Amino acid sequence: MKSFGRYLVLLVIVFCNINLAASESVEEVLKMGQDAYNDERTKPVKLPAQNSSYDFIIVGAGPAGCVLANRLSENPNWTVFLIEAGATENIVNDLPVLAPNLQLTQANWNYMSTSQKNACFGMKDNKCALPRGKMLGGSSGINFMLYTRGNREDFDRIADAGNVGWSYDDVLPYFLRSEKANLIGLNDSPYHNTTGLLGVEDVQFRTAMGNALVEGSESLGYPKIDYNGATQFGTSHIQATLLNGHRHTAAKAFVLPIVNKRKNLHVLTFATVTKILIDVKTLSAYGVNFVHRGKSYTIKARKEVILSAGTFNSPQLLLLSGIGPKDVLDSAGIEQIVDLPVGSLMYEHLSHFGPIFTTNVKGGTLFTERITPRDIQKFEDGDPSTRISSPAGVEALTFYRSHKSRDDFDRPDVEILLLSGSLASDYGKGLKVAGNFKDEIYSTVFKPLEGVEHFSMFVIGLHPISKGKLWIENSDPFTPPIIDPNYLASDNDIEVTLAGIKEAIRIGETPAMKSINATLYRKQVPGCEDYTFGSDNYWRCSIKVLSYTLHHQVGTCKMGPLNDPTTVVDPQLRIKGVRSLRVVDSSILPQLISGHTNAVSFMIGEKASDMIKMEWE
Repeated sequence: MKSFGRYLVLLVIVFCNINLAASESVEEVLKMGQDAYNDERTKPVKLPAQNSSYDFIIVGAGPAGCVLANRLSENPNWTVFLIEAGATENIVNDLPVLAPNLQLTQANWNYMSTSQKNACFGMKDNKCALPRGKMLGGSSGINFMLYTRGNREDFDRIADAGNVGWSYDDVLPYFLRSEKANLIGLNDSPYHNTTGLLGVEDVQFRTAMGNALVEGSESLGYPKIDYNGATQFGTSHIQATLLNGHRHTAAKAFVLPIVNKRKNLHVLTFATVTKILIDVKTLSAYGVNFVHRGKSYTIKARKEVILSAGTFNSPQLLLLSGIGPKDVLDSAGIEQIVDLPVGSLMYEHLSHFGPIFTTNVKGGTLFTERITPRDIQKFEDGDPSTRISSPAGVEALTFYRSHKSRDDFDRPDVEILLLSGSLASDYGKGLKVAGNFKDEIYSTVFKPLEGVEHFSMFVIGLHPISKGKLWIENSDPFTPPIIDPNYLASDNDIEVTLAGIKEAIRIGETPAMKSINATLYRKQVPGCEDYTFGSDNYWRCSIKVLSYTLHHQVGTCKMGPLNDPTTVVDPQLRIKGVRSLRVVDSSILPQLISGHTNAVSFMIGEKASDMIKMEWE
């Protein structure tokens, strides 16, 4: 075991999480960490002097930003300054099972959508929570860690739209470069690499429920696959960004191991960038303003300012700095410098929380009370098979193409994701609060499942038509951006999800599922009482009520060729019309991929680092 002291801290955290509301336990532990524990490895020798200069300033230490900090500082002749608004991670972030609870802490920007007209009816004020990581490591420190690269066709279509260098064959080497894979039976796969920096492992905590999803899907013709390999159609247990069963964040993989070894890399936490400095005569970015512990600083960039602040904060910073649509900037009282459609487009994966099944698998559901001191000891000893290493119960998935697919090419449009539990897994202390669910929804649908063996299937429409947007209402950098995902504005998005629900139920009726007595949970969702349970109209209603974000927002700084007026950055990720300024994060993706955005964010950082090196070396 690593240390008896650390074991005791973990024991207290897990005990508190079981017996108290998460906001009274994990949040307080993490707050204590943020107030008192700023990892010595991430403190520069001293704060930068006013107007001091670095070759590269990277704003935001999420997956892409951490990768950039590592790769650019490989050149000892370059100085790199990485700025992060949040804290360093602490022991709580290490526990995959607590992923939902981390969304209740200061490690989350705690953004909310606007009130939705067609979705989020089960949430307070019809607002869906939109978690984003605010810490060294960004969202990799609070997310559910799924490692899903997407489909070959996703990237080939992006390249076909004029983004030279972004085809699947172009980006695969960058996925591989990051990866330190420990995947059963895949050590010699050309689609995986074992020598990278980022841990990618099978989730080894498995229940009969996850096994039944895979076996049941196979019986319906879905082959068991490596969904990051040659084909994506099929079923599999989950691959996740783990190392020996512990959450492996971008900070752990790319920054913390080198920050004391490379004197040319400086990392500052608790620092919020408020503006990009742009010379209006030359239209060149030359630095940033930021606030650290109440004091304002200005630092300069000799080569580039790079925004890696994410799909919400990168466009917010561009708008605050005068880059964006004139009507938005005029309304916010900001003088326009460059007219670009910043924030005018946003896509996101929306899921339906269910269908839910009860089962006779004793001890299978991931109730937090089932975590034992022995589990903690084994977890600390590097055993990845305990409940603590489970990404909050996410176990297995099936990728499927519905009859409602609009594609004339071959890629899935639905993902069915099995969770060995529900909002009831932590008795309404974590995911219910983090997701902004109404009390009525929990008490009616989920509370009866407390202590009952059950599992949920999340049904995810992978390629929605509905488009959202983001804007700012004033020039205050500490006012959150306004985010309208515009979920389910297209009826086709509802119909694709409906088709996925029916397929999930079909899987639930297979012999493999019947062997664990999987039984469709027929509790009527509040607001849908006028419809017969199980009818198409009932599920259409439920889709609007039990809407759940997958935290996969893209497109607010859309990438595309220079002649495309809908784009913000070119295929080299340079801001159009402004020199020495790039965006390097998932906001540049012009469309959603057939999967989760965690892995893609690392890839974008890897690819951008080569682009930047090629330009400046």
